Amino acid sequence: IPASFNAAARDVALQELKLQGYEVVVSDLYAMNFKASATRDDIIGDVRNSEHFQYGEETLHAGMEGRLSEDIVAEQRKVTEAELIIFQFPLYWFSFPAVMKGWIDRVLSQGFAFSLEKMYDNGIFKDKKAMLSFTTGAAPTMFQPDGINGDINVTLWPLQNGILHFCGFQVLAPQIFWSPAHSPPAARAAMLEGWRTRLKGLLAENPLTFARCELFDLSFQGGFLLRPEVKEELATQPLGISTGHHLGKPLPPDNQTRAATAEDERGNGKKACGSIRTV
Repeated sequence: IPASFNAAARDVALQELKLQGYEVVVSDLYAMNFKASATRDDIIGDVRNSEHFQYGEETLHAGMEGRLSEDIVAEQRKVTEAELIIFQFPLYWFSFPAVMKGWIDRVLSQGFAFSLEKMYDNGIFKDKKAMLSFTTGAAPTMFQPDGINGDINVTLWPLQNGILHFCGFQVLAPQIFWSPAHSPPAARAAMLEGWRTRLKGLLAENPLTFARCELFDLSFQGGFLLRPEVKEELATQPLGISTGHHLGKPLPPDNQTRAATAEDERGNGKKACGSIRTV
């Protein structure tokens, strides 16, 4: 929506990054009328098994054969060329709006964005950066560990680890605009100015910390579990590895909302964790 706060945040990013000399490409999914549903129509020509259609398998082969629909191919080309992807959106039901989730389902297809051999820090997009920039309807206190919505780090885990990090992206800390709809004009202006300031050094920021693949037995026989010697080594650490890999311990503070500092790593042991695009 042109008059929305999300549009204003997008425009700030567009202006500031262009001033820094970056080429910025915007995919306005609503204006594009981007199709959210992952269906048989995403494949041009025949499918391999029409009686038991499996979207992931069919799009994998269609992608290898150049038979994905034109809108998917166009977006995948933008991803391939991007150095950083910023997802700008309002938080809906603790997640993405449907059209953005549809973009993820259709564009980040198997073979293009991930494979069993290439995932997480070994992922296809390990040389690219991505981040979430979003608005909430809730105040920040509502997303504290003792707030009614629960810890925002837990909310962000499936989005940042399960999607972005899974595809290999270096995930920058999210830009969260807390409850702009319920904030006075001066507060909204300050939010945008803070975003503009952050953008000046955005690409130099360290990414969030996730558990490294090398800590796990990456085989079906080993169940993709933490290796026993790693688990033993981590047993004496006071915190879990990450928000998701908590190991039954307290979560590392702000694991999904800010990059770890040297002090954080010392506190939990060093081995505990080891062109621009806007959607």
